[in-house]
Amino acid sequence: MLKDNFNRVINYLRISITDRCNLRCRYCVNENLQFKKHDEILTYEEIIRFVKLCANLGIKKVRLTGGEPLVRKNISYLIEEINKIEGIEDIALTTNGVFLGEKVTELKQAGLKRVNISLDSLKKDRYEFITGVDAINDVFTGIKRSIEEGLYPIKINTVIIKGFNDDEIIDFASLAMKWDIHVRFIEFMPFGDPDLWGPSKIVTSKKVEEVIRTVFDLEPTVNQHKGPAKMFKIKGGKGEVGFISPMSTHICSECNRIRLTSDGMIMPCLFSDTEYDVKKLIRENASNEEIMAFIKGVIKEKPQRKYELGQIKKCQRSLRNIGG
Repeated sequence: MLKDNFNRVINYLRISITDRCNLRCRYCVNENLQFKKHDEILTYEEIIRFVKLCANLGIKKVRLTGGEPLVRKNISYLIEEINKIEGIEDIALTTNGVFLGEKVTELKQAGLKRVNISLDSLKKDRYEFITGVDAINDVFTGIKRSIEEGLYPIKINTVIIKGFNDDEIIDFASLAMKWDIHVRFIEFMPFGDPDLWGPSKIVTSKKVEEVIRTVFDLEPTVNQHKGPAKMFKIKGGKGEVGFISPMSTHICSECNRIRLTSDGMIMPCLFSDTEYDVKKLIRENASNEEIMAFIKGVIKEKPQRKYELGQIKKCQRSLRNIGG
């Protein structure tokens, strides 16, 4: 069992397998965007070895992210190999959903258990404005195909941004009324251009919940799911809504994860630039024992909590590098 210095059990690994994406979301992309060179990105074999060593230490859950993970070729092979690793109980994927419909069957056959779909608008024109791509119909095809394949629970991750999509809160909640899915409202984290996408764009979970309660009756779920989301059933509905509040509340005491970036850096905390180069060890043929000792040492450096609201350090990496 892996524990940090604050007695938190670390059993969840998020892996960014690429920094590339098929969308160009305005709050993520800027004119200075540069992709990593091919040889800087971890190979599948390197990722698989890292996951095996993490599983030996007590990691049980793996989530693949990006960029957009489905732009990387042969991702089904990676999922299949991770699924074979003793100790790994759950493999999930976070995706923008554009390519999901055409790939979901092979992904499930490879061992994918769950999927999170990032979607920030239900309006066709607005979706195209924020992403630079006319693909919202493809996203809904991906959602429907995931329902058909039984990748339960299907989670829709919606970042509410003041002045952009805060008028769609009820529309998103209505999806959980109609479908057996989880719609999770996530507070906006200002990782982009601070002048255009800074703290003034944050809409708190409390405010979002208040808006939803003007239309729907919310009932706390009997068994709260593990993780940062505070979940509710919509009375009379099929699904659930949830609230993830990284900005307005401290969820750090419940944090059970570390992140591996696409270029081989371990990040103990999403809100810190501090990272540790495990790729160097892997490519210098360090032993399994040396790498596992390194991983355990990194986890001991995991901070107790992020900075207070209003004092959060602006990370130098964008979310496409970190993996969210």
